[in-house]
Amino acid sequence: MVASLKNRIALVTGASRGIGAAVAKRFAKEGAHVILVARTQGALEALHDEIVAAGSTATIVAMDLRDHNKIDELGAQIAQRFGKLDVLVGNAAILGDLTPLAHADSKMWDNVISINLTANWRLIRSLDPLLKASDAGRAMFVTSGVAGYARAYWGPYSASKAALEMLVNTYALEVEQTSVKVNLIDPAVVRTNMRASAMPGEDPLTLPHPDSITDIFVKLASPEFAENGRRFNVSKT
Repeated sequence: MVASLKNRIALVTGASRGIGAAVAKRFAKEGAHVILVARTQGALEALHDEIVAAGSTATIVAMDLRDHNKIDELGAQIAQRFGKLDVLVGNAAILGDLTPLAHADSKMWDNVISINLTANWRLIRSLDPLLKASDAGRAMFVTSGVAGYARAYWGPYSASKAALEMLVNTYALEVEQTSVKVNLIDPAVVRTNMRASAMPGEDPLTLPHPDSITDIFVKLASPEFAENGRRFNVSKT
């Protein structure tokens, strides 16, 4: 089988575990050089070693996406080393506390908005020139079902994902005359630490493993993929 992402440069945020790690490994298997972005150095090193052992390549970037100036520095570093970015996966997110809005802690709110929304805007701002330098720049951002409807106690997370969808759809319109394609992916219910935090009484073994949903990420990352400004739900693809 021909590697569909051979020689592509792909950046994945939240790459140390869950969906991010699964997508990073799959991209590497498909031939991409993957830039692994997350806060936890040790987890990134373990993932890097796994990717290299499988015969692929990766670069570790241990950083906190709340440090937005570091995102600008990341763009400069990618430009200097690679001169372009072929694929961006904005996956990193935090749940925050499930609590009534009137009781929500302001620091928690700020953290959720900073990581789930503002960091993705900063990624767009920093990496847009590099995506346009690619012959087929592809960007995808991970959203959630609760972006589309109100759910009691989920206010900060839901608001951040609803805003993310508007942000991404706006960016998609702004690049529609370029070779860049920008889309959203709703992974639905997946076996992740975030899901376990939200639903502690649920048996995680009854849920799909993150490895099982990576096909859609590869599809949207492919240079041949031509759709823009769409929202893909894994359970419906």
